[in-house]
Amino acid sequence: MDYNFHWRPVFRQLPDLFEAGLLTLEVAILSMILGIMLGLILALLRMNGPRPLRWIANFWVELARNTPALFQLFFFGFGLGAFGLHLTPYLIVLLGLSFNNAGYLAENFRGGFLAVPDTQIRAARSLGMTASQTYIRIIIPQVLRIVYHPMTNQMVWAVLMSSLGMLVGFRELSGETQFFASKTYRIFEYFAVTAVIYYVIVKIILIGSKLAARRLFKY
Repeated sequence: MDYNFHWRPVFRQLPDLFEAGLLTLEVAILSMILGIMLGLILALLRMNGPRPLRWIANFWVELARNTPALFQLFFFGFGLGAFGLHLTPYLIVLLGLSFNNAGYLAENFRGGFLAVPDTQIRAARSLGMTASQTYIRIIIPQVLRIVYHPMTNQMVWAVLMSSLGMLVGFRELSGETQFFASKTYRIFEYFAVTAVIYYVIVKIILIGSKLAARRLFKY
């Protein structure tokens, strides 16, 4: 084995890699926010929506959960381009991650809704709450508590899955690493450092979620 390690080019580009890591975290957070909102809507439509909307929601969830994430990303990147709709790499990754997150979270939310006893809905309605007030003030807070840890796992998945963005030209952490590695031919060194950065980002998310859980779920 005569490979010689050269770490200096990697260390010189650390500021750029850190900046790309922040971009990775940004697109993952935005995709989670959109995924949570869309996932709640999909879950409610699957349980109580009119039949046509229920079919659409079921199709969304089945497609997101049973096809490769890369295919979903390529659909927004190249599939829409075939119809004349050309998106920036940032939007491609954001929409692809949001679509995937919504599909997985919808199923988590549906399980959360089913875990809340129906008696709470009847009790809230007997107190004069409307259906929307019942869901917003009583049901959804409990559902979010039930699915909190699966949501944390989905956030980690979104961060890691954003690495596929380099295949559509997105210069997030993996894309930036690939760019510099191809210029210097220091493949192992760049991707080893990038793996450490990913590890640190994920650990920050997990530690932050644990601290938030202690504060949010005291009782």
